[in-house]
Amino acid sequence: MVQSIDRAMHIIHILASEDDKNAWAISEIAEKTALPISTVHRLIGSLIKNGLVMQIPDTKQYKIGYTWMEIGLKLLENTDFRDVTRPIMEQLAQDVKETVYFNLPNGNYSIIMDRIDSPRSVRIIDSLGERIPLHIGAANKTILANIPEKRAEQIIHNLISSQEERDALIKQLREVKRNGYAISYGEKTEGTASVGAPVIGFNQKVIGAISIEMLDYDITDEHLTFLVDKVKQAAQTISMKIGRTF
Repeated sequence: MVQSIDRAMHIIHILASEDDKNAWAISEIAEKTALPISTVHRLIGSLIKNGLVMQIPDTKQYKIGYTWMEIGLKLLENTDFRDVTRPIMEQLAQDVKETVYFNLPNGNYSIIMDRIDSPRSVRIIDSLGERIPLHIGAANKTILANIPEKRAEQIIHNLISSQEERDALIKQLREVKRNGYAISYGEKTEGTASVGAPVIGFNQKVIGAISIEMLDYDITDEHLTFLVDKVKQAAQTISMKIGRTF
């Protein structure tokens, strides 16, 4: 029993081992585990039954199942991760007098996981749990700019049909990565602007992004510089608290 669990977890670790490799053939898994294909097939069958692995119908290759995401989100709710981010977000919202968001990547999208409302009476509210395509908005662009390049290109290909628009976005993302932040105007909601910075954890892996959203009518260059500095500082503080080493 213990041996089967160990072998199954070895398969899981292989399927999740490379950011730019989305799926594995059973022969590749057998080679990596040094197990007979028949044994790998039996173990994978059990993992599929429990939603821990899924097979891609067209290629017959295998990848991590969605059950891990469900487990991860439940774990996130029950860990102190939000205890780390929320006080920093609250302070940021007070400092800038705007609404602050925290987004987590999920496939081709990000999910709004937390929000601190602006202390001002006029504010912009996006719903918790909302899914936003990763090519839209400052927060998402900082996520997209900092994930492995091949994975980012695949996501862009999935979301944008025009090659010219894809090329323009890839060029923009390179600048975002160099600068450590992104700015967007009206990409999701007309009349708004946002600035965002990536939250990066252990092993330089992108965890999510923190962003400030505001109405765009009263933004000056000086105030925009202030917002960028503040969001970068907040993202860096969170990153250090969750394990990033600079």
